[in-house]
Amino acid sequence: MENAHAPGCEILTNGTPVFTAPGFTFGTDGLLLARFCRPKPRQRAVDLCSGCGIVSLEWHDGGHRGPCAALELDPTGTALCARSAAALPQGTHITPINGDQRLWRDAAWEGLCDVAACNPPYFTGGYRSPDPARAAARHEDSCSLKDAAAAAFRLLRDGGRFAVVQKPDQLARVCAVLSCARLEPKRLCFVRGAAGRPPVLILVEAQKNRRPGLTIEPDILLDSGAAQYGG
Repeated sequence: MENAHAPGCEILTNGTPVFTAPGFTFGTDGLLLARFCRPKPRQRAVDLCSGCGIVSLEWHDGGHRGPCAALELDPTGTALCARSAAALPQGTHITPINGDQRLWRDAAWEGLCDVAACNPPYFTGGYRSPDPARAAARHEDSCSLKDAAAAAFRLLRDGGRFAVVQKPDQLARVCAVLSCARLEPKRLCFVRGAAGRPPVLILVEAQKNRRPGLTIEPDILLDSGAAQYGG
C-alpha cells in the first residue's frame, strides 16, 4: 500500500488519503458538495468533473461503499484518484475513469445511479490562466453546467439526486439549466463565512423527473468549522 503520509497527500477526517498535485488540489467547495449530497452506504454514485477525486473520497470517508465512478477529463486527475483509491483497504468500489462526460457511455452506469455530483468550472468569461489545467478547471470550455446536467440525467435513475456547487450569482441560471434538463431543484443551501455575511457559495440538489418543490435549508457557516477535515 502506498504511503498515505507522503508529500502531496491530505488526510480526511476518518483517515482517507487524497493525493494531490499542482493544479489538482481541492478546497471548501468540493468538501461541502460531498457532504451536502452523501449517498447511502450501498447506493451507486458518480462524481462528475472529479479532479483528484475529492467528492468520491469524501463519500468514502463518510462510509460510502457502493459502486462509485469518478469521471475526469484530465488523466492527471484520474491518476491521482486511482492512487488514493489504491491506498484504501476498501477502496475498490471507487472506479476512476478518464473520459469526457459529454461523450462517455457505459451501460453499467447509465440510468442506474442513485446520486451524482459535480463541482463544475465557475467561469464563462474573464481572465484565463496561462496554465491549461488551471484554465480548464475554472472555465466552462469542456464542462458547462448544461453538459453536467445532461450527463447526470443520462446516468441517474428516476428520482435520482444530482447536486452542484456554484457561485451565488449563478443561482437563477443553475435552477433554469437543471429544470430544462428535467432535473427538478429540490434543496438549496447558502454557504456563508459567518452569520449575517453575504453567501460565498450555493449548494443545489435536484431530482430526475420529479415535480417542482424547493426546500431552502439552514445556512452552512464556514466559521463554525463546516469545511474542516482531519490532517
